[in-house]
Amino acid sequence: MKLFSALTMTGFVTVMALSTTLKADDDIREMKTLSEGLGLISLEQAKTAALKAKPGVIDDADLEDRSFGKGWDYEFEIVDADGNEWEVYVDAKTGEVRKVEKDWF
Repeated sequence: MKLFSALTMTGFVTVMALSTTLKADDDIREMKTLSEGLGLISLEQAKTAALKAKPGVIDDADLEDRSFGKGWDYEFEIVDADGNEWEVYVDAKTGEVRKVEKDWF
């Protein structure tokens, strides 16, 4: 019975890990499709701009439609060397860093 429980738990953890990876891949594909279709800069170009503005490790990336038809932003969550979390917004049309703010949560 313990062996069965261990195997079931291992299988569950594996499935959860794979589903998270698949979702991340889907998000990247969706961002690429949107950026190409709308004539926006690539995710890689936006990452370069974001890391130049706030060096660190990118924890998450999203392509967001700004309010009231003002365009699109890449939004990055970056963890710096001190462990602080930052949000960096890059204009998806121009590559300009629009905002860098510390995440207080």
